[in-house]
Amino acid sequence: MIAIPTPSARGPVRAVALVCVLALGASACGLSAELDRERNPERTPTPTPTRTTPAPAPAPSPVETAPPPVPSATAPHVPVQQARGCPASGVRIDPGPIDGAMGLRAMSLVLTNCGEHPHTLNGYPAVTVLDETGAPIPGVRTVRGTEEVPVAPADPGPGPLTLAPGDTARAGLYWRMAAEPGPYLRVAPETGQKTRNVHLTDPLDIGPENVLGTTPWQATKDG
Repeated sequence: MIAIPTPSARGPVRAVALVCVLALGASACGLSAELDRERNPERTPTPTPTRTTPAPAPAPSPVETAPPPVPSATAPHVPVQQARGCPASGVRIDPGPIDGAMGLRAMSLVLTNCGEHPHTLNGYPAVTVLDETGAPIPGVRTVRGTEEVPVAPADPGPGPLTLAPGDTARAGLYWRMAAEPGPYLRVAPETGQKTRNVHLTDPLDIGPENVLGTTPWQATKDG
């Protein structure tokens, strides 16, 4: 049979229980202090973490840009025959379109008597091929006739010709296809007469070395 403590005996039991609880608390406090000494043997106070505000990001540096390129010198100005109207000489010379086949190139020069008096011709045009600066292409040689240009048509030969005001005449230029362009021609109706520079919409593909054959002026029916 189990003895149940009487009310008079409960007081000592409660006192013993309280003593045990206090003893366990003191033991726990001692263990906590011992763990703290192992972690921090110098007994320095543990710093309290503080919240730091991140510094603002630095402003981006200005982008350094290169100065604009200095424009190169402009191409030399090449004076040419006026685009329209009649020159003071009373004669205009205009280039026709370029035709080509099997490496042969051909172009006509059209001379117009735009003055008030008849104009006489008897021979071949005087032609010099110029580069983009207006200088002659040194390796290009102009000849009378077409014998030195392979597969070019035969030269019909010169003959006297008189153009009334408004009349026109044609002469032919023949060459073999090459690489260097000739964008200008320096032309005179005949050797020894006044020259003028003519700009070509389609440059002659004639340089750096070549032969330019010419045929004499012949009257045309279109004025």
